[in-house]
Amino acid sequence: MSDALSGVPLSSIRVFEAAARLNSFTRAAEELGMTQAAVSWQIKALETRLGLSLFRRLPREVLPTEAGDRLARAATEGLTILRRGLADIMETDREILSITTLTTLATQWLAPRLGAFQVANPGLAVRLDTTPRVMDLARENIDIALRDGSGSWPGLESTLLMPSVFTPLCSPKLCERLAMKVPADLVEAPRIGDEREWAAWFASAGVMTPATPASRLRADIQGLEVAAARGGQGVALGSPILFVREIEAGVLVRPFPQTMRLSAGYWIAWPEDRRRSPKITRFRDWLLAEAAADPEIAAAL
Repeated sequence: MSDALSGVPLSSIRVFEAAARLNSFTRAAEELGMTQAAVSWQIKALETRLGLSLFRRLPREVLPTEAGDRLARAATEGLTILRRGLADIMETDREILSITTLTTLATQWLAPRLGAFQVANPGLAVRLDTTPRVMDLARENIDIALRDGSGSWPGLESTLLMPSVFTPLCSPKLCERLAMKVPADLVEAPRIGDEREWAAWFASAGVMTPATPASRLRADIQGLEVAAARGGQGVALGSPILFVREIEAGVLVRPFPQTMRLSAGYWIAWPEDRRRSPKITRFRDWLLAEAAADPEIAAAL
């Protein structure tokens, strides 16, 4: 088939891909700004050149044959790579860098630093998305993801940004009232967050006593749980990296040095077929330099 494909116009592959994706010559024609007859002619010419039938013509739609389905998958992948490559080399100073990240990581660590990146890259606007769901970077036009997890996701490359470490945090007044001296004192303290995470922290601190009573508050966002702890409602598990400013300012207290890891860490991830995108490499290199200069991250490694 490689010999048959040599010299096939890219326009024919583009027409074929649209027809296979939409299951319609008519809708493909509308998408491409062509006539239905022109689409039909292009498909027929491609089938003649390949010596294969690529579609089953039905009354209301067309469906790829087995050979057509294989070619359609390859055509879609190839055209996607081509479009991205063209977009990358045509980037201008007015480009937008789209980032999806976790809410607490964005507000506590990334956002305060973004000003320096934008000063260094005045023509590159940054758009932050903190949607809690894991977004498909390829389908949703996202350049970079900052994710918590294993660092392994299909279709993405990644590099470690910082470790995911957690430690108890509370308000100064609550710390004074509870008079905590050793980690075991937290067993009877009012706690905020997931009891399974607390059980893991107690185990890492060498406290085998059952963790009772149950936590009085749990939220889906780390920042909300730590905000409740700052308000004196209990002790929360939070990242000493992300909340270092509050700890240094004295509005949060870290009663014990013990930390635990809930995952392999926070990662920078990007589509593997866009590894050479200038805006992605600029942001990734800058972000890694920021992490390397953070003493709290160095201490947690």
